[in-house]
Amino acid sequence: MSDAEVRAVLLDAAGTLVHIEPPAPRLQAALAERFGVMLEPHEASAAIHAEITYYRGHMQEGADPEGLADLRRRCAEVLRQALPSSPALAGIPSAELIEVLVGSLEFRAYPEVPAILDRLRAAALRVVVASNWDCSLPAVLERIGLLAHVDGVVCSAVVGAAKPDPRLLLAALHVAGAEPSQAVHVGDSVMEDVGAALAAGVRPVFLNRGRGPMQRGETEPAVEVIGSLSELPPLIGL
Repeated sequence: MSDAEVRAVLLDAAGTLVHIEPPAPRLQAALAERFGVMLEPHEASAAIHAEITYYRGHMQEGADPEGLADLRRRCAEVLRQALPSSPALAGIPSAELIEVLVGSLEFRAYPEVPAILDRLRAAALRVVVASNWDCSLPAVLERIGLLAHVDGVVCSAVVGAAKPDPRLLLAALHVAGAEPSQAVHVGDSVMEDVGAALAAGVRPVFLNRGRGPMQRGETEPAVEVIGSLSELPPLIGL
């Protein structure tokens, strides 16, 4: 596929467009301030790790507001069970613990992202976010100021398929109004992003953000690799 044929850019979210601020210190501070629950840093980190592990295994269940609310309730209880037991922690109502958990998860855009998204759209390319995420992804992107910079958002929980399943990218192509041969997909996971792109017939671009040199065998030799989203426009001929 030649650069001139690119009509759509599909982008992963976490690790590509946005990153999460360290959640454990935010959890530690919120529990201390609101409920007097004092944690050691390693205790907060272990609880966050348990919650994230549970979430990743169940994110597809957050396909609509009701499903997302139930998923968050279960994630909060996983968090509670992973923390050292105490009467103060046991007494925190579920709704308030959910508030603390959600408040601990602060996403931010990588610095170069808004300008690059605007540059892509100024070149008449359709820009669609395609990510393994629950139905809250559009709200997250709106909160951090990115939603207005893209043409659409598709998330795995709503589509019912998570990368490396190609159906998520096929749904994004439908939103973009483009054929697989007219699109590139940029993401930071070899298994999920590169795998889904190859399965969907989309040109994969692996974003190796801050990880150092690629190791042999990490991705196929033909897969293009960039270190920042700023490298994407010239790669596709802009």
